[in-house]
Amino acid sequence: MDSFIFSDPYALAAGFAAMAVIGLSKGGLSGMGIMAVPILSLVISPVQAAGILLPILLISDGMSLYTWWGSWDRRTLLLMLPGALLGVMIGWATAAFVSDSVVRLIVGVIAIAFVLRWFFSNKIKRSTPRPHSLPAASFWATISGYTSFVSHSGGPPYQVYTMPLNMAPRIVTGTGVLFFAIVNVLKLIPYFALGQFDTENLTTAALLTPIALIFTLVGAAIIRRMSAETFYPVIYTMTFLVGLKMLWDGFFGFT
Repeated sequence: MDSFIFSDPYALAAGFAAMAVIGLSKGGLSGMGIMAVPILSLVISPVQAAGILLPILLISDGMSLYTWWGSWDRRTLLLMLPGALLGVMIGWATAAFVSDSVVRLIVGVIAIAFVLRWFFSNKIKRSTPRPHSLPAASFWATISGYTSFVSHSGGPPYQVYTMPLNMAPRIVTGTGVLFFAIVNVLKLIPYFALGQFDTENLTTAALLTPIALIFTLVGAAIIRRMSAETFYPVIYTMTFLVGLKMLWDGFFGFT
């Protein structure tokens, strides 16, 4: 099979690690998935990394939709999906016309901003639900669609808008599942236009998918055995370090 994953041990290790964090994230350790593109970007282009991961994410979306079918807030979706489409289109333009170094910088900023938001959000508590706002929903959905397209990391900006709404946990989860399933479907056409669904990428995705599924089960086991208060600081520290690495590579890519 023609795949970069067999090109050298570093590529194999990066692919394995990326699938591990995707699987752990889908298993319940949400937030870890943001590390997947930065990890793969250590050995290949960030755009190619995102292209390889998209089919794997779509398979996971199908499983999640089955689990959470009907558990979503329609008003949130109606307010946010138009902005998400705009964000995907902006991401398409960025990936098509901006160099890999710029995309690496974007991925690095996303990773670091995500960690900083997580750190400071632990110090912020909202006691009353915030009402819906079309301007706020449109803005954060656009950012979410853009970051989702560039590095499959649309969760943080999406949460900036939705978490203060104080919806029931099941509705929050189900709404997010459907939102990102639709966003991932929207990304299919531009990713195809960018040539990211060639034989090598699809073969690599097929080879890596079982690893992600295995680690989905591992993620569920970790939740049962380890305190999130202990595990999350380690994961976010790793994300921060990977983000710094992407910034470093992106910056020196201009020299």
